[in-house]
Amino acid sequence: MSMLTPPGMGGKYRITGDRYPRMRRPRNRRRIVLAGVSGVVALGLAGWGTLQLIDVFTGGDTSANAADHKRDCPTPKPSAPAKAAKVLPKPAGIKVNVYNATTRSGLAKAAAAELKKRGFLVGDVGNAPEAYDKKVPGPALLLGAPTATNGSFTVLGTQLPGTVQKTDARTTAEIDLILGAKFRAFSTPRAAAAAMAALTKPAPVPSSSC
Repeated sequence: MSMLTPPGMGGKYRITGDRYPRMRRPRNRRRIVLAGVSGVVALGLAGWGTLQLIDVFTGGDTSANAADHKRDCPTPKPSAPAKAAKVLPKPAGIKVNVYNATTRSGLAKAAAAELKKRGFLVGDVGNAPEAYDKKVPGPALLLGAPTATNGSFTVLGTQLPGTVQKTDARTTAEIDLILGAKFRAFSTPRAAAAAMAALTKPAPVPSSSC
C-alpha cells in the first residue's frame, strides 16, 4: 500500500503511483428526462399555434364554411319577370298651353316654338293668368288634370328639369306650362332623350345574395 492511500481504502481507490483516481459526479437522469419532456411539449404548442394562425388567415375549414353557408341560404324562388317598360304618351299626343309669368316679353312665344320643334302639340300662347303672373319663382309650373301626373307631366318634365307640378279640377287632357323667373332654356334634345329612355326602360330583376 502506498503512503498516499488513505487508511481503510483499497481496491480501485488504492493509489499505487503518482496518478490520482478521477472522481466523477453521478449524472442527474431526472434533469435529462425533464428537459426532453419540456422539448416535446414546446414543439407541440408551436405546432398547435401554427394551425390556429392558418385557420385565422384561411377562414378555417372551407368545406365546413361552405356547408354552413348553403344551410343558411334560403331555397331560391323562381325569378320574377322583369317589370314591363313604362308606357308614356308621345309628345305629339300632348297639348301644351304656354304662358309667360315673367317680365321678359316674347318668352312664351319662343318657348312654344321650341316645343313645337320637339314634336309637342302647342295650344294657347300668351301671358300667365293673374293668379300665377310673376308668382312662379322656379323654372316653370306644370298645371293640369290629376291624370297628367303619371303621363303628360312626366314627358314634358324631361324637357325642363326643376318644374313644379300642380293639378286642378279640369277634365281636359291639355296641360299648362307656366314659365317662371328662373327659366333660361329647355334641356338639350340629347339630354331630354336620355331622360326619357331612363324612364321607359324595364326595371332590373334583383339577383339572389346566395
